[in-house]
Amino acid sequence: MRPDKLKTKIFLDGGDPEETREIIKLLGFLDGQTTNPTLISKNPVVRQRLEAGKKFTIEDAFRFYRSTVEEISALIPHGSISIEVYADHSTSAKEMLRQGKDMFSWIPTAHIKFPTSKEGLRAAEQAVKDGMHVNMTLCFSQEQAAAVYAATRGAKKGNVFVSPFIGRLDDRGEDGMDLISNILRMYQKGDSHVEVLTASVRKIDHLLYALKVGSDIVTAPFKVLKEWTEKGLPVPGDDYIYHGGNLKPIPFKDVALADNWQEYDIYHELTDKGMQQFSADWDSLVG
Repeated sequence: MRPDKLKTKIFLDGGDPEETREIIKLLGFLDGQTTNPTLISKNPVVRQRLEAGKKFTIEDAFRFYRSTVEEISALIPHGSISIEVYADHSTSAKEMLRQGKDMFSWIPTAHIKFPTSKEGLRAAEQAVKDGMHVNMTLCFSQEQAAAVYAATRGAKKGNVFVSPFIGRLDDRGEDGMDLISNILRMYQKGDSHVEVLTASVRKIDHLLYALKVGSDIVTAPFKVLKEWTEKGLPVPGDDYIYHGGNLKPIPFKDVALADNWQEYDIYHELTDKGMQQFSADWDSLVG
């Protein structure tokens, strides 16, 4: 059952409905789920098909993605399900928006994932105006989070998520959890219309510290949520100490939220690398 002190929403990060079923049994609740092309490519049905030498057509790949999302949505009917557009370095905002509009029609509780790049932000700005719900993914800096805030200004709370990827920052020696704290602190100056979704969670300590600092949402893979249940679903208090080890701290920057989103320095190499990885994993399904 949901712990009484838990204010953060808990999402599963995965592309297999069987994991969704199992986590709901273990936790006794689940607030939503995040998906992406890499997670869909790891779905057991997909792996079995590819191992048999049978690739998808583009149409079949999107059809499978839709059926998977619909199955997950049926298990969490009131929970947000994030669905990611295909976006490589050459994908235009217009094409992302076209995909996003189609995906948004798949289920009633969709959040469409756009990359936190110039074209992704351009697509998100229009998507919000069109009444869509968005999740800006592959965020690695305060400047990117500020641009998300600016591009989606006027949206209602609950309609916009920003997903800082902490594990990938850890991988290169930076303390990704500092970015969560910094964005939450920066957003205190705003109207709270963007919710912070802690993503790329690799271990139980990531989850616990995100709960402590008050992340609006945490999405975590099956193994981390399972470990959390095995520990009794703890919700850490003020005495909880996160040990970043030898990771380099990420200092807070006093970034204003009032600028036009195009005025922020949003480039981050990890965003580019993430887009390349997601598109390559999606391309691997198609033949």
